[in-house]
Amino acid sequence: MMRKIFLLLFLFPVICFSQSDSLLNKLSQIKNKYNVAGMSVAIVLNDSLVFLHGFGKRDIPRNLPVDDSTIYRIASISKMITATALLQLYDQGLFNLDDDVNMHLGFSLRNPSFPNDPITIRKVLTHTSSLRDGSGYSSFLSATNSNNTPPHIQTLLTTGGSYYTSNMFAGTRSPSSSYFTYANVNYGVIGTLIEKLSGKRFDIYCKENIFNPLGISGSFNIQDIPNINNISVLYRLQNGNWSAQADNYGGVKPPPRNLSNYVIGTNGLIFGPQGSLRISAADLSKFMLAHLNGGVYDSVRILSDSSINLMHNSVWVYTGSNGNNYYGIFNTYGLGCHRTGNLLPGETLFGHPGEAYGLISDMYFSKINEYGIIFITNGGSWGDGTYSGWYNIEEEIYKSCFEHLDDFIVTSTEEAYIPDKLNLYQNYPNPFNPVTTIRYSIPSDVKSQASNPGLSVKLVVFDMLGSEIATLVNEPKSPGVYEVEWSALNYSSGIYLCRLDVNGFTSIKKLILIK
Repeated sequence: MMRKIFLLLFLFPVICFSQSDSLLNKLSQIKNKYNVAGMSVAIVLNDSLVFLHGFGKRDIPRNLPVDDSTIYRIASISKMITATALLQLYDQGLFNLDDDVNMHLGFSLRNPSFPNDPITIRKVLTHTSSLRDGSGYSSFLSATNSNNTPPHIQTLLTTGGSYYTSNMFAGTRSPSSSYFTYANVNYGVIGTLIEKLSGKRFDIYCKENIFNPLGISGSFNIQDIPNINNISVLYRLQNGNWSAQADNYGGVKPPPRNLSNYVIGTNGLIFGPQGSLRISAADLSKFMLAHLNGGVYDSVRILSDSSINLMHNSVWVYTGSNGNNYYGIFNTYGLGCHRTGNLLPGETLFGHPGEAYGLISDMYFSKINEYGIIFITNGGSWGDGTYSGWYNIEEEIYKSCFEHLDDFIVTSTEEAYIPDKLNLYQNYPNPFNPVTTIRYSIPSDVKSQASNPGLSVKLVVFDMLGSEIATLVNEPKSPGVYEVEWSALNYSSGIYLCRLDVNGFTSIKKLILIK
């Protein structure tokens, strides 16, 4: 058994927003090294945005700089927002994650090679549904974006449909095999489910239930963007020249699309739940902070703490033969996001990457050390990473930001924060293999023990037969917030129970070990 114990001191902050000249210099050097057109970098600590800066140009011909208001089409980070929207409906009890999607879609979605194998909502969220971005997907998207009446998603996903191709499904991997293959079409299904369950258009649902509550001006609908000039053009460098690939509006907002013929719940792909969210790094940090802080940002809750944990927990874990881990980026996947220890070696991060039309984007945060880093660029010249599946520019940006976190340490003249209640938090990650972190808080008034600085604390792990298998803490503790790591390297897969006892008070959490 291996364990590490940490006392976490939470201070009442007096924040001075700092740009850290040293970090600015490093980021500028990285920008120049990789010939970046433009980029934004944001850092959060605890519950605050502590660093935000733009570099280069958002529109090269018009000489418009990247600034705090620059908005990007952030590609696949969008999936995490889409999954959050669906989990809000889960919080309302409108579906179960292991429901057959056919219960809600209004048509039969089946892999023709495995017609008796249900495709569940959980499998669609985790890219283990056996759906693929086959050759029919591109033409379906084109029709979705251009036809006055967008085609029904059924025409893409059912045999005999006008856009269906046989490679829209895996021929040898059934849904029940839980084989991971990243496919955007899964999130077209999720967007359609959101419309069916909520009765609202996907873009409107997200605006009303995520963006407006968090004070975010981004949207899946470009018509909602207040200032079209804030949108960054996405570029590729071709033959030494910048070639616009997307969002080259020249300051003119496109006319609103006529959707009077669109039937809600027939094609959630019309607003790009898989990758078409337009948002600034500053606004994206609000969403990241909500995930970092258990579903709450600035006293606004967008998702329950339990559903946040469901999203973050790994449903699929790469074993070497159970999926395509996408160059080592996706060694785990949860509900619309994943966990990695590779982007910053030694740091466990949660979040999602994105890449499209020359843009790359990353939003990752540490639940243990309570920080997060966002990086978005609209084009440049980069190559493979030196130690991970990410590009070398992404590795350097994250390493530089991480190395300068101490520049933004919050100072205070106040006392260390003492929690107001006893709490055993859900371990993370969960499921885990083989190490997990268990966090607990001890208030000052447990059984009127304020005069006793040493409260008797015991933290024990049991198996399902009730046998005590590990004692993590058994000693007096002062009021505060603590963390302990437990390594289950020598234990078999299964469910374990962690129990916290403090002077007669007890709390229990379930730990899931998957090897």
